[in-house]
Amino acid sequence: MTSTVFSRAAALHDRLDRHWPVADALLRRLYGGTPPRSDHWLDRWLDQVREAVTRAARNRPQALADLDTWRQAEPDWFQRPDQLGYCFYVDRFAGTLAGVRRRLDYLAELGVTYLHPLPLLAMQSGDNDGGFAVADYRSVEPRLGTAEDLRALAEDAHQAGMALCLDVVCNHTARDHAWAQAALTGDPAYRAYYHVLDSADEVAAYEATLGQVFPKTAPGNFTPEPSLARDGGGAWVWTTFYPYQWDLNYANPAVFLEMLEVLLHLANQGVDVFRLDSTPFLWKTPGTSCRGLPQTHWIVRAWRALLAIAAPGVLLKGEAIVDPDDVVSFFGRDEATGRPAANECHLAYNNGMMTALWLAQATGDASPAHALLDRLSGRPRQAAWITYVRCHDDIIWDALAALIPQETLHRVSAFYAGATAGSYALGAAFQADGGGAPSTNGMAASLVGLRPEGRPGEADTDAALARLLQLYQVTLALDGLPVLYMGDEVALTNAPLSGLPNGEGRWLHRPYMDWDRAAGRDDGAAAAGAFHTALHQLIRVRASLPALHGAEPAQPLAGLPAGVLGFRRVGFRPLLCLANLTAETVTVSLPTGFAGRDVVAEEDVDPAALPLGPWQTRWIEVRS
Repeated sequence: MTSTVFSRAAALHDRLDRHWPVADALLRRLYGGTPPRSDHWLDRWLDQVREAVTRAARNRPQALADLDTWRQAEPDWFQRPDQLGYCFYVDRFAGTLAGVRRRLDYLAELGVTYLHPLPLLAMQSGDNDGGFAVADYRSVEPRLGTAEDLRALAEDAHQAGMALCLDVVCNHTARDHAWAQAALTGDPAYRAYYHVLDSADEVAAYEATLGQVFPKTAPGNFTPEPSLARDGGGAWVWTTFYPYQWDLNYANPAVFLEMLEVLLHLANQGVDVFRLDSTPFLWKTPGTSCRGLPQTHWIVRAWRALLAIAAPGVLLKGEAIVDPDDVVSFFGRDEATGRPAANECHLAYNNGMMTALWLAQATGDASPAHALLDRLSGRPRQAAWITYVRCHDDIIWDALAALIPQETLHRVSAFYAGATAGSYALGAAFQADGGGAPSTNGMAASLVGLRPEGRPGEADTDAALARLLQLYQVTLALDGLPVLYMGDEVALTNAPLSGLPNGEGRWLHRPYMDWDRAAGRDDGAAAAGAFHTALHQLIRVRASLPALHGAEPAQPLAGLPAGVLGFRRVGFRPLLCLANLTAETVTVSLPTGFAGRDVVAEEDVDPAALPLGPWQTRWIEVRS
């Protein structure tokens, strides 16, 4: 026991020596030199930060400290080809956290190693944006379970070889949160936790350069709160998302420390990955878009350095749905050279490729996806994308506005809403900001055209399942950690339109899990069974292919027909992924001297004339 305590103390000392100077420099840059803060005040505040981190490290449970040690020795653990994520709402998947624990065997059978239950911390009563309006960061939503249930889920997940990812809504709290309620009662300290503007002119000045997230359901970025007014004036709270979600003021160092304490607390409950919700919005500066500002990156980088001291096995995942050229910046940059570096988020969503794949299937044009692969290739080797086909949010076509003409984005949006001739899709249009293309709601199976009553052997059903399998086969071959969205493994279709909470369109793709459908996952005569069998095979094959390790980026292939997406993954035996995004058979020619084997179909291929059927994808392992 004494030797264990000594070794932990020595390891903590080493981590402090390595990471504290980084955090100290970033925090001095953020909070130093601003009147009335003195250097003496800043030193005392930094002592508080250091003490919080040191205390969390000393209190870290031994089982988690052991996991940290393993992950430090195996730093690429989350990039390996046997990694597979699964994302779900707790209540819609299994009712409660205890129910999720009972379903871990189902997930393990599929190959899941990364568990992402969507927001489960105590949330605002009534409207709460699907749990993204947090009322208490240290409690679990009572209808889902307790803090002890969360710890038990983490322990069971670890025993099953799964990492646990948790959403931390770091940009805003619920209006119900104790901090906001204290502000409403007149406490000036807690009023300063939020961005509160005192005049309509200030609001108008900010709005002139801000975009809108929900222009139809929650227009504008500020909400009047007369209770916060001073000296008989007005008061407007910054609410980027919904009026009941108050943006935190990270220019206030007390807010930074509060959120750090939240991360440290949850890490010691067994959380392995933090999804930092709405990452780009953390810092506000007049005259800017207030998205992805330099100070935002300093905040996240400081959190990473401090967590590396207290819980070095924990990862940060940035939820940054921004321009493709900007998203790489959330992995971090080397300050001396300006080049990408792995010093910020370990993981980030590859929203661009997800969106580009849906666009490619609708248009039969792979060139935007090829261009995007090239633009995203600057990711640091030590970081990884989260790759995915669908998630709990809408597909935002304007995320590709830097690459794709608005006319095309509007046409694709209409296609997936089923509003164009020849569309097979069963999605629905959502909202758009400033005349942009409306985004799209719908489960993946519905967007590819699967009717709930469809069965294998029917032309429409077979084509829909082929399109869905193609999206997953390409996604599984990209560089990163692939995450399945709940129900996709059994081709689950849209939730009933009549049951959407508050008429919020995104609940169309947030159905309840159909466990009867899942029970038939071995029945090849049903759409659910046919798709589950094919997807499960891909997952098993992927785990066996060293070339699908996430360190090296996918390299686009040139010289292919317009409707064929192709990229190369580097390894001892390189792998080519070729996907025909059209309804017609095409034939491609591979380089002279090439020899290879389709590792999914388990057949050698003719490099001179390689056929790709409608919506077919091939993984070809290069032999020479």
